Amino acid sequence: MGELEERSGGAWRPSSGSVYPTLEQLVDEGLVRLEVTDGARAYALTDAGRAYVESRRDELEARCAGIPRRGAGTGMRDMRDTISQLMVALYQVTQVGNEAQIAEARRVMGDARRALYGILAGDHTEEGQ
Repeated sequence: MGELEERSGGAWRPSSGSVYPTLEQLVDEGLVRLEVTDGARAYALTDAGRAYVESRRDELEARCAGIPRRGAGTGMRDMRDTISQLMVALYQVTQVGNEAQIAEARRVMGDARRALYGILAGDHTEEGQ
């Protein structure tokens, strides 16, 4: 998981809840094998797994093309930190806020969601432009 995060420059931070079920499926399909050495678990491609990768190399590389490479994900790390700070604030409002404060927080989050989609739609302009 750490290697995936590092290789993506922080743009992709997979969780154990997504990685381990995928690895178990690949083991079941005979594409990956689990190796345990001194209690440390590691996964490796089987011969069938290597053949699968080789036969689909172009397709697999195309899937990864959009993932930023090592050192290119500073923006994603900054965004992840900002999201984390936002979630802490939201959690605090829901834990200690009164009904009106919680309702206001819900409105703010809805406004933020709409504004973010507006950015993607090209409806957002920076101040002063």
